[in-house]
Amino acid sequence: MRSAEEALTSEFDSPRARLLGLVYRLTGSITDSEEVVRRTQPRSVAPRSHADPSGDAPDEWLCGPPGKLSIERALAGAARREHYVGPWLPEPIVTRQANTRTPDPLETIGRAEDVRMAALRVLQQLTPEQRIALVMHENFEIPFDRIAGLLGCTVTAAGQYASRARRAMNEARPPQRVPAAEQHELIEALLTALAAGDQWRLARLLHPHVSVHGDSDGKARTALRPVYGRDKVTRFLLSMMRKYPSATLLNPRSVLVNGDPGLLLPGVRGDGTSQGAVSARVVGFAVRDGCVAEIHDIVNPDKLTRVSYPHGGV
Repeated sequence: MRSAEEALTSEFDSPRARLLGLVYRLTGSITDSEEVVRRTQPRSVAPRSHADPSGDAPDEWLCGPPGKLSIERALAGAARREHYVGPWLPEPIVTRQANTRTPDPLETIGRAEDVRMAALRVLQQLTPEQRIALVMHENFEIPFDRIAGLLGCTVTAAGQYASRARRAMNEARPPQRVPAAEQHELIEALLTALAAGDQWRLARLLHPHVSVHGDSDGKARTALRPVYGRDKVTRFLLSMMRKYPSATLLNPRSVLVNGDPGLLLPGVRGDGTSQGAVSARVVGFAVRDGCVAEIHDIVNPDKLTRVSYPHGGV
């Protein structure tokens, strides 16, 4: 985990970027991440050199107010999710496929292996204590005695939290990343099958154990429970996509959702009533063994406030 973080944040190796990465992993919330950064003002802290063995750990400063506030947000978020309607997914980091400008720190963080939606979904299912111990120790090299101080537990307990978290992450085995070109070809083929309503071709593109995870908090229509298995997911996708105009599927806005291929689908207003109306959404895909293994359908409007939809989507 550490090597991926270092490689991807070389241009943004600053307290602000590292704090954004910490809070986003702990909470799955861009809003919380930026609020913690604003309140702790980490730009005023000079990061130590990773190559300086005489200094403290590179992220020792996170054990102060930034770390404490990050933990508060993680605990508060876990409490709020107890009342969430349906599955909960992290707020997506949506970027363009071809981005010629220099990305900001959050976009760069979103490309890290452990921040892909499939991995982050599993991470967010851990207890807050397990998630905090794992992320702070493995991503930021915070020693267990300092983590124990932040969590108010023993050093042994902090180590056990991280160990259990790592075991759960390994058992979940989020799909391994495959070459980008292969991913995009697969998604294009899937869209073609959807536009044609070809159930047989669509099923062949889905992993036998494929799953759909919808996030709406009851504010838009999606699956209220995860959908598992090739047959059920095929029927779900065909049912959902029949509500979209064919032109939407033929000319989708392709994006990256936490580094993996995704789509922006604008809302459809319908006939002035709830009938025929479809909410705007961000759809992310995770690929494994040459097939689509996970689909993340994010339609909660509170998590899409930063997304610009094509064709004036609603």
